[in-house]
Amino acid sequence: MIEQLTRRMEFFSNALQLRAHRQQVIASNIANADTPGYVARDFKFQEALQNVSGAARPGAGVGSPLAGHDPRHLRTAASAGGVGERTRADYTVQTQPSLDGNSVDMDQQRANFTDNAIQYESTLRFINGHVKTMLSAIQGQ
Repeated sequence: MIEQLTRRMEFFSNALQLRAHRQQVIASNIANADTPGYVARDFKFQEALQNVSGAARPGAGVGSPLAGHDPRHLRTAASAGGVGERTRADYTVQTQPSLDGNSVDMDQQRANFTDNAIQYESTLRFINGHVKTMLSAIQGQ
């Protein structure tokens, strides 16, 4: 019984960490909008959540190609938490050609940023509701 409750909280936790990681990726794209040759990056949230949820099970992450890291690599705040390590941000397809080779479409990045922020907030609300439901059940109300 308790395993089902913790599994659901683990799923919400992974989703929240992925949303935070995606927000950092999008913010990096926006920050580099004027950098010549910069190629925008993003990842598919659904696929990343499935990968992280699958790797969260015992033994699933052992032997995966992303399991080991070179000690010389720099670690970001997102990758230090574990979810960022198992999420690969791919380069996005350029929608508007530019002379300097920058592939950041600011309109698309703003839309992605806003959508992800809303999804992040809704995930927080799901977690809050789940915790309130568990507390209500524990207290017998």
